[in-house]
Amino acid sequence: MDKYDNPLFVDLDGTFTKTDLLFESLIIAIKNNPLVIFMCLIWILKGKQYLKHQLSLSTDVDIRSLPLNQEFYHFLKTEKHRGRHIVLATGSAERYAREIASSYAVFDGFISSNNDVNLTGKRKLEKIQETNAVFSYAGNEKVDFHIFRSAKEKFLVNPSPGTKKKAKQLVIDKIFDDTDSHLKSWFAQLRIYQWLKNFLIFVPLLVSGNFTNTHEIFIVSVAFFAFGCLASSTYIVNDLIDLESDRQHPDKKFRPLASGLLSIKDSIAVSVLLFIVSLLLSLWIGHAFVIVVASYLFLTIFYSFQLKKFVAMDVIALALLYTLRILAGASAIDETPSFWLLAFSIFVFLSLALVKRCSEIKAMMKSGKTHTKGRDYTVDDYTVLCSFGVSSALLAVLMFCFYINNNALSNQYQQPNLLWLIVPALTYWLMRMWIKTHRGEMHHDPIIFSLKDYGSIVTIVISGVVAIVAQVS
Repeated sequence: MDKYDNPLFVDLDGTFTKTDLLFESLIIAIKNNPLVIFMCLIWILKGKQYLKHQLSLSTDVDIRSLPLNQEFYHFLKTEKHRGRHIVLATGSAERYAREIASSYAVFDGFISSNNDVNLTGKRKLEKIQETNAVFSYAGNEKVDFHIFRSAKEKFLVNPSPGTKKKAKQLVIDKIFDDTDSHLKSWFAQLRIYQWLKNFLIFVPLLVSGNFTNTHEIFIVSVAFFAFGCLASSTYIVNDLIDLESDRQHPDKKFRPLASGLLSIKDSIAVSVLLFIVSLLLSLWIGHAFVIVVASYLFLTIFYSFQLKKFVAMDVIALALLYTLRILAGASAIDETPSFWLLAFSIFVFLSLALVKRCSEIKAMMKSGKTHTKGRDYTVDDYTVLCSFGVSSALLAVLMFCFYINNNALSNQYQQPNLLWLIVPALTYWLMRMWIKTHRGEMHHDPIIFSLKDYGSIVTIVISGVVAIVAQVS
């Protein structure tokens, strides 16, 4: 029998696509209405197939934006061109299976779960064998080995290390594996480079003059790590909520979750683990720190679910999240931050948040788009946002001048007049950020830009050195 005389049955989740439609639909449902999670607890009591069915009725997944295993997809197109009969065989809900089978020409039909049956493992094998005694199969998980043992041809797609090890028990015809380094993917997903923002926690220690106190350095270092774990946890949550919009973004579509390099299930587990670590460390530091961390968490979640959808409110929230880091550092060492320092923080970070939005709008202009997906901005908003951003930058410089004058009167610094050297550096850096933004040369994340931009690095280092010298001179 020629291999094209037997149909090829193709699994969906993790095989044809790099994601799992059950979790995709769950995330969208929670995003639309967080209270749906309580309904899910009721639905799962009636079986996993019932949960899948109900979620498919209440959510619309953008099928065409789902990340595919491209190497395997090209293989399917070649097989289809040669005349092979290809059937989508999935445990996902019938609605999604039908949409995918009709959206991709490689499929001649589909079999799927329904309201009564969860079509996985042995049940899927029985369904296939009802009409096809001889068949080939492509899958990616250990549960697929029930089917592999009966299949004429076996194709393994992006297997986990455990699945690949188990595959040695069988003769696999071909393995398609285009996964990236998991360590590299997790480093990108957890945004370890964004932990640089958390160095703001050290600002109260620096300006208090106690930066040589080893005990307080240790306390603030633990606070830094606790905040880093919490931030990474919330980055995962934010990316889960933004999955669909990120897949439409020219740069963000390459993020590990959006591109399918990391699974939603694993990401949720890591997010919960990081949150627990952050909570335990925060409780050890003290109640005041816990209150600030809880405020940060609440604002972050509120931002992810609601605030990011509204013009201006999203950038104000981002500015407050930065300022909360300074408050966290102050609460960790029981210091009261200066009013002028907090005012400076709010304005400078509001300016940077607006840099972020304006750079995204510039990218939209280049690609011919007029509206952002998931955020209420249009290309016509660019001029207004630039005006507010530049004004906030100037106000930040002014607030820093008031901060210097206040410290000259309070004798907090040994040489407060040295701080005036920071003013031109700060002005130059903010002006540089906005000129780069207006030219369309700004990265969508100002932090990444600053890490790679020589002028920004030199300015920040000089300002830090001056601040330290002003304390100890």
